[in-house]
Amino acid sequence: MLSATLTDPARDRLHETYKHLHRHPELSMQEHRTAEFIEARLTELNIEHFRCGGTGVVGVLRNGDGPVVGFRADTDGLPIQEDTGAEYSSTATGTLKDGTDVPVMHGCGHDTHVAAALAAAELLTEQRGDWAGTIVWIFQPGEETAEGAVAMVDDGLWDRAPKPEVVLGQHVFPAAPAGSIGLASGPTMALADSLRITLHGKQSHGSQPQDSIDPIVLGAHIVTRLQTIVSRELPPQTPAVVTCGTFHAGLKENIIPASAEITLNIRTLTPEVREQVLAAITRIVNAEAAASAAPAPKIEELTRFPRLYNDPEHTELVRSALVAELGDAQVETMPTAMGSEDFGHLADSIGVPGVYWFFGAYPADRPAPAVNHSPFFLPDIEPTLTTGVRAAVSTLGHYLSKGGRSTP
Repeated sequence: MLSATLTDPARDRLHETYKHLHRHPELSMQEHRTAEFIEARLTELNIEHFRCGGTGVVGVLRNGDGPVVGFRADTDGLPIQEDTGAEYSSTATGTLKDGTDVPVMHGCGHDTHVAAALAAAELLTEQRGDWAGTIVWIFQPGEETAEGAVAMVDDGLWDRAPKPEVVLGQHVFPAAPAGSIGLASGPTMALADSLRITLHGKQSHGSQPQDSIDPIVLGAHIVTRLQTIVSRELPPQTPAVVTCGTFHAGLKENIIPASAEITLNIRTLTPEVREQVLAAITRIVNAEAAASAAPAPKIEELTRFPRLYNDPEHTELVRSALVAELGDAQVETMPTAMGSEDFGHLADSIGVPGVYWFFGAYPADRPAPAVNHSPFFLPDIEPTLTTGVRAAVSTLGHYLSKGGRSTP
């Protein structure tokens, strides 16, 4: 029977790994030192591995005949200045694609994901006699920008690694108490699209509006009308979000500018609703431009996140493993989240089921001091990290254990 219990030295390594990763975050698709760190640890564990998708790392732990299961941990940090005050705070910097130098922080907890996965790999390596099959460890870059999963698949991930029958993954989550798990069935996280809309007008002096085509007025009408998509074009039972995140125009109060720029973020739960909302946005933007006698706007895609769908049958299998390890009271049913992840592409790209869960970050007896993507985000090391390890080992063991494998 597989054990998810860490010895004191193994727990110390887990903590040291986490603190090292937290001190040294890297931006999406730039995780070079992180990849080298992971490769070195896999080499120590005698787990074969290869690079994939640029800064992605894949480890293949083979242990005889049996099922093949994928397990994913994302590796990238965020352009945030850390303000937690921790002695292991990040002082790292990075450069964005536009050349801007920025501070970098593990503000979404990907350091906990990598540390837990490496500790789980150590435990499974040590207990080869209690399980059989193959684990494909997927250390994925670029989750924050939706680039990483696509890059790994396009780089031949499933041609170079054994094809799994299921892909598993997890994420630290401050809204859940430390030591607990949140798990949804079916639609789990939203599809997400980000767009940049450039509006073209005609510049003029502020005192001569009759000689202008005002892109600010045009943009204001667009922002207002976009809010009618959810309220008037979708059924009330259909979740969707259309957010105008930025609106930039003009340099001086007495000049009507020649252009304006809006960025949008869209969240939906099904491909059909996604396409309906995106089509409505395009229609509204073009129609408002025509109503203002403005040139045709430019609509550009910035990011596109896939669906994250938890296969219901495999979700129940995973739930039973988590309950057996942590107890029924520690495994909660979560509602669908409107946040987004690119994890789903790893399983959807080869038509296999995926299951993704959340593990808590802060004690239940006090409010979470910060959410993901905050400069103050810093999970309590314990029991957060050991919960991530226990969840990984117990779910993998449920598929691979020699003591009796459950199948949907």
